[in-house]
Amino acid sequence: MDFESVLNLLENGMKHPLPGKEAQLSMSPNPVDMRRFDPKLPDNHRKGAVLILLYPYKNKAFFPLIKRPVYQGVHSGQIAFPGGKMEEEDGDEVDTALREAWEEVGILPEQVKLIGRMSDLFIPTSNFLVSPVLGYSEVVPDFVPEEKEVARIIQAAVSTLYEPSIRKQKILEFSNNFRLDTPYFEVDQEMVWGATAMILSELLQILENGKS
Repeated sequence: MDFESVLNLLENGMKHPLPGKEAQLSMSPNPVDMRRFDPKLPDNHRKGAVLILLYPYKNKAFFPLIKRPVYQGVHSGQIAFPGGKMEEEDGDEVDTALREAWEEVGILPEQVKLIGRMSDLFIPTSNFLVSPVLGYSEVVPDFVPEEKEVARIIQAAVSTLYEPSIRKQKILEFSNNFRLDTPYFEVDQEMVWGATAMILSELLQILENGKS
């Protein structure tokens, strides 16, 4: 899918009501943690934001994903969008997404043109309400990974998300004999699952809605 076509579809798709829960559920691990969709969030929940940045490479639309380093935490080693928690100096979630993307992978905020915000998604395991911010850059960012927060940067093509071969499913086993039947995208030999896969699922539905 060429860059301009993807932008046109997204801009058209964002004029429709956001797919939200319906699209997110299609890539949710099972059993579904319905706390994700409870309109009443915990009083002590934290806010965060991620940036989904489209950019052109060889006329195709790409976006960056990051691999978290291994650490003592619930998202250790996972694939994510650049992003993080809202700080006091951030005016809103867009500010958070742009600041975090700059700090983590070197995306210049002034290069980002905003398309809009997708549906928020609550992550019970870390108590974060994540706001996905959608934007684009007309040039390929000069990516620089922040060593403590980013183990690697994956440059993924939007077109690969449509390939049936990258949609897979496996049982993830955790402590206390807890299992999740988990759909995921296999991108550049990495397992993209959980909230990131759910956000990508909504992105794909927005692209689909942009055709009408």
